[in-house]
Amino acid sequence: MAVLCERVNLSGYTTLRLGGPARRFVEAMTDDELIGAVRDADESGEALLVLGGGSNLVVADEGFPGTVVHVATRGVTITPSPRGGVLVRAQAGEEWEPFVARCVEEGLAGVECLSGIPGRLGATPIQNVGAYGQDVSETIVEVRAYDRERGEVVTLDREACGFAYRDSAFKRSRRHVVLEVTFALEPADLSTPIRYAELARRLDVPVGDRVPLKDAREAVLALRRGKGMVVDVTDPDTRSAGSFFTNPILDSGQVAELERRVADRLGPDVTFPRYPESDGHVKTSAAWLIDKAGFGKGYARGPVRISTKHTLALTNPDGARTADLLALAREVRDGVRAAFGVTLVNEPVFVGVSL
Repeated sequence: MAVLCERVNLSGYTTLRLGGPARRFVEAMTDDELIGAVRDADESGEALLVLGGGSNLVVADEGFPGTVVHVATRGVTITPSPRGGVLVRAQAGEEWEPFVARCVEEGLAGVECLSGIPGRLGATPIQNVGAYGQDVSETIVEVRAYDRERGEVVTLDREACGFAYRDSAFKRSRRHVVLEVTFALEPADLSTPIRYAELARRLDVPVGDRVPLKDAREAVLALRRGKGMVVDVTDPDTRSAGSFFTNPILDSGQVAELERRVADRLGPDVTFPRYPESDGHVKTSAAWLIDKAGFGKGYARGPVRISTKHTLALTNPDGARTADLLALAREVRDGVRAAFGVTLVNEPVFVGVSL
């Protein structure tokens, strides 16, 4: 039976340890409980927040005035795929990091570079979670979800998920509540080709090589720990929502403007990181822009700060409010825009707040 509580403080359910109380809080252990809680909120016209691991969430100090449904469903099944490889079906409430660890342990390649990411599995298609040259849209084949408009369970294939960089149809609309995700993985002793230069350097292999699955996972975990991106209760730098801003994707005009501003600010011999996209756009590094705009590691504003390990993470070392975090985020965003003409976009989902 679903557990129902009143006035539950959401700071205990987010990795930032920020956020006020939910008026009504439901812990859903099964799909039926999850669907029932969502349907009840919709039929009553009450505001609804579906909550997983809270690792990509910024919640207002005032809390949430409606129903929060905490997804706690469990279950993973592995079956042969008719197209080769295996299909791994996992419930939305599964913790992501143990899921990746299991896949690696069982010799299934395709998610090993996503090791160490906090949160629950149901959030991965919403955010199109990615890191170190992999993202989940490469291996997700379908998502089973509750359609709030139709009042029924539906299955969406990869195309219907509308995946884009750190984005999806699920993020652009609150119509669907993710129940289960199916991944197509490859039984293999070796990883998928290493595509991220920093990871290749850590592994001491050329970009494009494959390495033992466990080596890829351990290298990713080491890199993430060095940046404070693996949750550790003893490390205040991990009290964050991970990368707070997405890497900007620029058109040709924006690239030219950034080139001009970098030369003016930093000198004609300085170049900014650029990663060509297939459509002619160029991705650059938000972390580089933040640092060069004057916001280095450890930069503080009141009780919050940029991580001492990575400029993309905004952290809550102790005793802050959401308002404090947003003030720092606005300062960083506005400073980067003033310096380089690029407007950074937040990666975490905002609840009751905005930049």
